Amino acid sequence: MNITSKGRYALRVMLDLAQHRQDGFVSLKTVAERQGISMKYLEMIVSCLKKADLLDSTRGKEGGYRLNREPSDYTVGEILRSIEDNLAPVACIKDGVVQCDHAAACMTVPMWKELDEITNAYLDGVTLEDLLSGEKWRAQVDAK
Repeated sequence: MNITSKGRYALRVMLDLAQHRQDGFVSLKTVAERQGISMKYLEMIVSCLKKADLLDSTRGKEGGYRLNREPSDYTVGEILRSIEDNLAPVACIKDGVVQCDHAAACMTVPMWKELDEITNAYLDGVTLEDLLSGEKWRAQVDAK
């Protein structure tokens, strides 16, 4: 699995909107300036997020984007899957399904399938709220 810059930036956009949700609709220009990401790249990203019904948008002078749910209702997994082509550790698994002519004879398929399931379960267990608060990892950091 390799999370692209597009996936990482999608998380940054969603976190930015979560941090500023009290502002209502936030312009893409504002997000671009705060995050140091080009407008052109952000347009591509928010288009995918909007298509996945993760954001609301409105046009006009007061237009922009906003979350359509609470931060605790978004998982990192759903955000990344809306952007990334495949989160699986190997190319022969797509959306949890093994897609390989040699799968029946391949002794590594069960391991890759399990790793894919573990990864998705982990990413689906982390919310935007978890990232905003940092509480999920505070004990780990404090223990070091």
